[in-house]
Amino acid sequence: MGSMRRTVAELVQERWDDHRPGLWFEGRVLSHHRVAAGAAARAALLADLLPPGVAPHIGVLLDNTPEYPMWLGAAALAGAAVAGINPTRRGPELARDILHTECRVLITEQAHLPLLDGLELPGVRVLVTDTDAYADLVGAYEGAKPDASKATPDARLLLYFTSGSTGAPKAAICTQGRLAAAGRSLVDHFGVLPDDTHYICMPMFHGNAVIADWAPALAAGATVALRRRFSASGFLADVRACGATYFTYVGRAVQYLLATPVRPDDRDNPLRMGFGTEAGAVDAAAFEERFGVRLVEGYGSSEGGAAIQRAPGTPAGAIGRAAPGDDLAVVDPQTRAECPPAVFSADGRLINGADAIGELVNRGANPFEGYWRNPDADAARKRWGSPRSSEAESGGGWYWTGDLFYRDADGFLYFAGRTDDRLRVDSENLAAAVIENILARYGDAAAVAVYAVPDPVAGDQVMAAVALRPGVPFDPLSFGEFLLSQPDLGTKMAPRFVRVVERMPVTATNKIHRVGLRREGFRCPDPVWWRPVGACAYRRLEAADVEGLVAEYRARGREELLAR
Repeated sequence: MGSMRRTVAELVQERWDDHRPGLWFEGRVLSHHRVAAGAAARAALLADLLPPGVAPHIGVLLDNTPEYPMWLGAAALAGAAVAGINPTRRGPELARDILHTECRVLITEQAHLPLLDGLELPGVRVLVTDTDAYADLVGAYEGAKPDASKATPDARLLLYFTSGSTGAPKAAICTQGRLAAAGRSLVDHFGVLPDDTHYICMPMFHGNAVIADWAPALAAGATVALRRRFSASGFLADVRACGATYFTYVGRAVQYLLATPVRPDDRDNPLRMGFGTEAGAVDAAAFEERFGVRLVEGYGSSEGGAAIQRAPGTPAGAIGRAAPGDDLAVVDPQTRAECPPAVFSADGRLINGADAIGELVNRGANPFEGYWRNPDADAARKRWGSPRSSEAESGGGWYWTGDLFYRDADGFLYFAGRTDDRLRVDSENLAAAVIENILARYGDAAAVAVYAVPDPVAGDQVMAAVALRPGVPFDPLSFGEFLLSQPDLGTKMAPRFVRVVERMPVTATNKIHRVGLRREGFRCPDPVWWRPVGACAYRRLEAADVEGLVAEYRARGREELLAR
């Protein structure tokens, strides 16, 4: 049976009678056999809990505890699907996620029960894992053996919510066949062995932890180590205690690890590599220098529509080339024409970003499996690229990733941010990630984020949030001199506003909370420095300045844009 036609249920079943260490959690170790037995018992329970004739969906509202992978395995064996529920959602939004994915059973724990207070969840049975009642319920099914015969590669297994800047999160579909194939692909790509240990510190309600960490461990028969929630201070202690050789990361996790106090034994750890996104070349190099661990930046859209693989000879800052079978192109989303190759200065800095940066699309066949009950989102993600193509034609189209990239003359691809992170300043399109990469060189900065605030006349202005190194005050003169010394900082790229934050606001998956930053703009609780029109230096934004700016927006009929 080819890897593309395997099921996750089969991978779970193969761990039966495997008495090697399979799962590490807070110093306790369960064998692969125990984990498979736990999945089998829960699958048998699930068969009795799910009413006939309904979508076999369960919601999992848990931290990274052993119950999470057991319920993933249980759903695979039962032919059901797991909707990962984000515990940072609240009230009606949380209820919407559970009801939208038509969950009939919700698995949670006592720590998250307050989130459900007052929510109307008709037809949803709630199971609380850390209770005697739950132990008795699952205990009645002990002795069940994993049976993968009812599972098919096309059966839904995951409904995982993808974040967006507007609207409710979309629940992307991932089948058993796609998840099993993704796990096998990473095993082959990274040489994962049965005696490896995969440390899962990213939240399992997110696709990164399940697809890039749990799935390859399951496919290889490697050990999984769980951390309830990411902790920079607890990272090395966990890694050493469980013998971790591999971990995944997203967003700012690497920056948080680098911000911990340096110790002389930082390189004394068993890690072989880390795999993730958005660490950046500077931080990746600093991480390897300090911890002796190579970070591999990769790219794969959460929905499975496009992937980039690192290849020999990949230049610094690039992610790699298109994965086998993908026909990736960087196109202008307006004209749908392919963007010209990137041009670099002698020291390797991008100098034609306005022309070279576009949206990454996959023009070839791809495994995008759609969103749950969201045909409009399906159509927006998969559509034809040529203006001459029939948009009404069904069953095809390019896959539009929603991510900005640029490509060099040799075909290597470089990440430039989300399409939502594009700014339009004085009629010129800019990518936030490109400006962030420049500002990240500022020696006093621990983290930076760039985003758009509306211009009072038209388009956007550049605003930056800067988290400084501990104990370092913001020096507007030093920052201004730094900007002037950057040869690749275009005339329209310099931030008009600089928000100094104690800690960069992030989402539950450690990505910068840009929606919140944009919404607050320069009317925020943190100190803001700005350059008035015509001024050369930054000065503190005072209450009178804010009043004057708001009056200017109001006079031009653009005040409502300040709260977008």
